[in-house]
Amino acid sequence: MTATATATKAKKSPTKAQATETQKLRIRVRAYESKVLDASVKQIIDTARRFEATILGPIPLPTEIKKYTVNRASFVYKNAREQFEMRTHKRLIDIINPSAKLIEALTNLSLPSGVDIDVKMA
Repeated sequence: MTATATATKAKKSPTKAQATETQKLRIRVRAYESKVLDASVKQIIDTARRFEATILGPIPLPTEIKKYTVNRASFVYKNAREQFEMRTHKRLIDIINPSAKLIEALTNLSLPSGVDIDVKMA
């Protein structure tokens, strides 16, 4: 074997860091009001810190804006229109290597209405 062949075989073997698999809990929080969203994110982070978890975030994601244009009058006056918009604010929180007690505490957490949460294990 040549030196390059042994070097390529050495690269293919996994290192210790890759062998120990890390779990990640990815939480996406969405709400129409940013103040309610920030309060619920703070509540989630406080709960995670109580259990001494490693937290990445909150990462603000782009605000989704849906715009609607409607006629002011029902029959005539086509040029008279109103525009409305709905803003969906989003945040992303990653918790690395969560414990079972932390997951249980997050599921029992009561958050205000109007806050949508998506939780994924990666």
